[in-house]
Amino acid sequence: MSVVGAIAGVELRRFLRDKSNIFFTFIFPLLLVVVIGAQFGGGASNGRVLLTETETSFGQDLQTTLGGADVSVDPSSAGDAAEALARGRADVAIIISPEDVAAYDAGEPVEVEVIQASTNGALTTAQRVQTALNELATTRAQLTALTDAGADPDVAAQAVQTAEQEVPPLEVEVIDVNEISQAFAGATGFDVGAASQVLLFVFMAALAGSGTLIDARRNGVIARTLAAPVGTGSVVAGQALGRWVIAAFQGVYVMAGTTLLFGVTWGSLPVALLVVAVFAAVAAGFAMVIGSLLDNEGAATGLGVGLSLVLAALGGCMFPQELFPDTLRTVSSFTPHGWGYRAFAEVQRHDAGVAEILPHLGVLAAFAAGALLLGSLLLRRSLGRSI
Repeated sequence: MSVVGAIAGVELRRFLRDKSNIFFTFIFPLLLVVVIGAQFGGGASNGRVLLTETETSFGQDLQTTLGGADVSVDPSSAGDAAEALARGRADVAIIISPEDVAAYDAGEPVEVEVIQASTNGALTTAQRVQTALNELATTRAQLTALTDAGADPDVAAQAVQTAEQEVPPLEVEVIDVNEISQAFAGATGFDVGAASQVLLFVFMAALAGSGTLIDARRNGVIARTLAAPVGTGSVVAGQALGRWVIAAFQGVYVMAGTTLLFGVTWGSLPVALLVVAVFAAVAAGFAMVIGSLLDNEGAATGLGVGLSLVLAALGGCMFPQELFPDTLRTVSSFTPHGWGYRAFAEVQRHDAGVAEILPHLGVLAAFAAGALLLGSLLLRRSLGRSI
């Protein structure tokens, strides 16, 4: 086992010696994750609202209510709010005039100006703003009713607050029978995209590094290793282990980055790591196949990247499988990415354990066994072929 580990260590050092591998392993994945996350699911906020007159009682009460709904509220002037909405930097602007503040303080009806942007989440944010305004109107009507009945304003406010604490809120359970809605239940923010990026980069990192195997064959590294008292099986196992470590590290690295940057949840972390480990074995096998078949590093890297992108697209890593037509969904079942996507979906969205994703892991293990076996046979044969 020490011989296998030593060979794997040599492969890792050879891989890291190539500066392009360092870029594609450490820098490029996080750059792409940041770009995608910023566009489609970076934060936990339910929208951004710009609010004028934030120092007034009306503005402060509205900020508190919106904050309870996880809506981000920023102070702004009316002119700046219009510009921010036009540039897509906010979803909704609430323009409060001095007359609105006076009417609110007097307990009179208030009509505020709400401006909605054209961003993707503007409609949902506007609905949350409307809900917050209705909640404020209800609370204000309760206070007005108590004060009109002769209660002291401070006593009335305390009574309303006590009632809100003692009376349980109304809970409404919405059951959506739509298959797509159920499929994405439990997925928030960037969760779906993060899992897809893990599968993409695990495979791409392993296959892009297949050129080091060609370089080792060309420079006689493997031949010199075999000249020592080392069996062919140990050499093959060491090559496979080195590529598995590269692929597995890439997956863990992307998982850690998306968790820290965007708060991505992975369900049961040990189970998610198990999916990465098995999928990395598949990638290692494919890398050995390419590194044994081809004799040119550039061609191997190009084929590896191209094959990674094609399989990722067919497997649902660029467009969710749940939105695939039936024919394409069947095609995805012939790719390791398709099974990896389904395994991550069960773990992330439904807190599945090993038993629930055992069929997915079984198929991935079969892919890994077949690829590693083929790669081992091809590597053995390539040792007698000159480059």
